[in-house]
Amino acid sequence: MTDAVGHPVVTIDGPTASGKGTVASRVAAVLGFHLLDSGALYRLTALASARQGVAADDAESLAGIAATLDIRFTGNDVVLDGCDVSHEIRAEAIGLRASAIAVHGPVRNALFARQRAFREAPGLVADGRDMGTVIFPDARLKVFLTASVEARAARRLKQLSDKGFSANMDDLLKDLRERDARDTARTVAPLKPAADAFLLDTSEMSIETAVDAVIGWYRRSA
Repeated sequence: MTDAVGHPVVTIDGPTASGKGTVASRVAAVLGFHLLDSGALYRLTALASARQGVAADDAESLAGIAATLDIRFTGNDVVLDGCDVSHEIRAEAIGLRASAIAVHGPVRNALFARQRAFREAPGLVADGRDMGTVIFPDARLKVFLTASVEARAARRLKQLSDKGFSANMDDLLKDLRERDARDTARTVAPLKPAADAFLLDTSEMSIETAVDAVIGWYRRSA
């Protein structure tokens, strides 16, 4: 299959803590492609708007912030307004705020072109929630990762603990269920598999196995 426009794209969508970020980064490394962590853009918008005291329901103000973010991705570092915020944007409170502001159409529209601009030679692996359905509908390969909410909560707990954040399993389960409901029910770009996406349940699957599956699908699609 040939991409309709530009360089090849692999999209990896799925709910929070399904493993899409880790799988996407490893697939990008194997293929030698660029990587887009679309969730980071929403987290950056969440962080910047929180710093400015903008309410999570003020769609137009949030969109203005999203459109003018001064951001830079350097390796694993995420820089906002000249400061490294790689650790700060992974806080659970910022993730929850990012999910809340992502329901707004103006915010999603403001970030649309910024996400599309990551499509450069030799190719791109993009992870998020609407990469295959909205941002790159002509992607060469679309993958939708999922996992049970219990497996995802356990992964999220480990991620937060490893980064030095405190967390509670019951709270994480509640937050994930609420986030899933919000992401799938929103009227703009709801979380769902693209019609032509490969589905991959990672509940009891190692990262290595998931990466191998995606690489295999990609090579067979070329």
